[in-house]
Amino acid sequence: MSGKQKIMVDGETFIVTRRGRGIYNYEWVSGPNSGYGFSSASHPAADRADEEHRESVRDFLTEIDPDTGYLRDT
Repeated sequence: MSGKQKIMVDGETFIVTRRGRGIYNYEWVSGPNSGYGFSSASHPAADRADEEHRESVRDFLTEIDPDTGYLRDT
């Protein structure tokens, strides 16, 4: 993947932006909080397959507080 890519996961839309080899930003564009999302980096640096992006998004969504739309406080 190079540049930006839109992915759909469990009814939610994310824009994945590659920032460097193995470094990605995920913007939750269908979420309740504009501009909210997360970043990930792999070591050693490696490009990710589409299914790996979807898995990262699913992991993120399981940690979201449905009342706030943000990560749960621990």
